[in-house]
Amino acid sequence: MSCSGAIGVFDSGVGGLSVLRHIRQILPHERLIYVADSGHVPYGDKSAPYIEARSLEISKFLVSQGADAIVIACNTATAAAAHSLRVRFSQLPIIGMEPAVKPAVAATKSRVVGVLATVGTLESARFAALLDKYAGHVKILTQGCPGLVEVVERGELHSLEARRLIERYTAPLLKQGADTLILGCTHYPFLAPMIRDVVGSEIALVDTGEAVARHLQQRINAELPPRVMGEASTQFFTSGDADQASRIMSLLWGEVVTASLLPQAVTQTTEVS
Repeated sequence: MSCSGAIGVFDSGVGGLSVLRHIRQILPHERLIYVADSGHVPYGDKSAPYIEARSLEISKFLVSQGADAIVIACNTATAAAAHSLRVRFSQLPIIGMEPAVKPAVAATKSRVVGVLATVGTLESARFAALLDKYAGHVKILTQGCPGLVEVVERGELHSLEARRLIERYTAPLLKQGADTLILGCTHYPFLAPMIRDVVGSEIALVDTGEAVARHLQQRINAELPPRVMGEASTQFFTSGDADQASRIMSLLWGEVVTASLLPQAVTQTTEVS
């Protein structure tokens, strides 16, 4: 365990790498530990208690590896587990994700915003509260996107299936006048080039990865002892197939990645209703 601490980041799969990328850019000297819970992906169709249980097991593992700050790089897991993690690990900064409703409302000119997200995120009380707080006189259209997470998990960022799904999910939003689309899942930024190709250059795409990284930086500076900076490192873990995870993470991260398998006790969670 390093005396300098580490930042732990987790997601249902590889999507949180889009957030990790921003964290590495803003905090270039930190030790980062990333967990892809690919053995349980996607979270969007799991029950809230199940996601909460997975989030707790992963967070315990991250703390055991020296993490003194945790980023829940998953909108669905944030909605299901952020509160309980903050209670359990009250001494740690716990940074969550949420769809970027506020900046999207500020950006729209047509006063119509579309949200692309998992069903779990859209059905959460946390998302409902966001709409109540920030929507105002802007019309917010929501679109669940089954299948998009799985496309990214397979690394099929330029596939015909990915394009067909994006066309299906964005068409009704554009038809109703949306000029701003929120990428409400951390997997979706990896599909942003194809989304842009489908919807055109006039549609604004909004995600929160950079804002989350900057918020993390502020929390670390305000709440943790001064960091003892060593050589930056990034460790990758998965609860799924390690070879598959290494291949997909390397594709998304932009350099060769070796993902280690999580301990068996961390990989297993019995279904909770």
